[in-house]
Amino acid sequence: MPINITMPALSPTMEEGNLAKWLVKEGDTVKSGDVIAEIETDKATMEVEAVDEGTVAKIVVPAGTEGVKVNSLIAILAADGEDVSAAAAGGGSAPKADAKPAEAKPVEAKAEAPKDAEKPAAAAPAATASAGPAPAKDGNRVFSSPLARRLAKEAGIDISAVSGSGPHGRVVKSDVEKAAASGGAKPAAAAAPAAAAAAAPAAAPKGMSDDAVLKLFDEGSYELVPHDGMRKTIAKRLQESKQTIPHFYVSVDVELDALLALRAQLNDSSPRKEDKPAYKLSVNDMVIKAMALALRDVPDANVSWTDTNMVKHKHADVGVAVSIPGGLITPIIRKAELKTLSAISNEMKDLGKRAKERKLKPEEYQGGTTAVSNMGMMGVSNFAAVVNPPHATILAVGAGTERVVVKKGEMVIVNAMTVTLSTDHRCVDGALGAELLGAFKRYIENPMGMLV
Repeated sequence: MPINITMPALSPTMEEGNLAKWLVKEGDTVKSGDVIAEIETDKATMEVEAVDEGTVAKIVVPAGTEGVKVNSLIAILAADGEDVSAAAAGGGSAPKADAKPAEAKPVEAKAEAPKDAEKPAAAAPAATASAGPAPAKDGNRVFSSPLARRLAKEAGIDISAVSGSGPHGRVVKSDVEKAAASGGAKPAAAAAPAAAAAAAPAAAPKGMSDDAVLKLFDEGSYELVPHDGMRKTIAKRLQESKQTIPHFYVSVDVELDALLALRAQLNDSSPRKEDKPAYKLSVNDMVIKAMALALRDVPDANVSWTDTNMVKHKHADVGVAVSIPGGLITPIIRKAELKTLSAISNEMKDLGKRAKERKLKPEEYQGGTTAVSNMGMMGVSNFAAVVNPPHATILAVGAGTERVVVKKGEMVIVNAMTVTLSTDHRCVDGALGAELLGAFKRYIENPMGMLV
């Protein structure tokens, strides 16, 4: 029986991807674990492994195709001993998706799929068992994609009553959508579809249409650059953040002289390996550490909001905004409050380098409990950043400059910077945000406390 290989969901938020490159061709024999393709998501380029063994009977979606929907058919595999021609003719048909061929472009970066993620390849029952299949009415397991299960839960649909059109009868997104539209599947438990729909966030309003915008400009005075996946994701998440999170802002000036002196001393004393220093601390490395320690000292601010719970985190996982071509990404320093400054510095250099090359794994930039956005190196004096869900806080860091301040009745020159804390006011009130910012200020102005 032909085995359909479908477009995998390489992250919880992925809805479509670009099939950048095939690493096999029709007629090739593959076994479980072989890398067969490279998929571009909004943030990275990732390798796809085969789950089943067999022969590539037909490549349905050519390399370089953009906008391939998750769970869409991309290739057909002939099982061991099966006639390849018959498998190619008997497999599923190409999906009616928004996929459009594009010029094949070189893939400059790769990222390994997370080990604990669902294996993206032929969706055979063995491949989906680890994803936690939903129980059917007769006690047997119903094989379904994670996206299908989530949509069914939100719509109040009993997934065991949905007929699957995916490989080996697997229930996929389109099956749930059809069931919801027809009302054919009976509702699950006490979850009413109307209640689920009411609890779902409202769809974000669309911007001006192309025609409406282009009428404002002279013909020939512009060029059109289509949005790529990363820019669409950034726009969607930021719009969602500003529409659903009540932002509150707290700013404070912090002096840097003691921090700069300690930084210079630590860098000068760095041991050398192969005639290179083992570490070279930046001000941003010390900002990350100070923010992590401040969250440790003010644990009520180290939270995330859900509709039913306050999620109190046990560690400070600090995301750091990194500008990359076409957008930005936020790699995360996990358990930053427990790490030394040198460890944070070296980890941040590695994450930053691989972020610019689009080589980060999803678990390296998804999640976190807070974030730091530093535009000081660009000469920006102060700004307010947008909270990035599921975080409740983000710290915007301005440039360090010489300033005249009054101390004990005398004017003195100090190095100082302005930082602004944006908070989700649902869970971090103004007083709590001020307490967190005060703790951060103490570590920056008394940096020896970061060494103990």
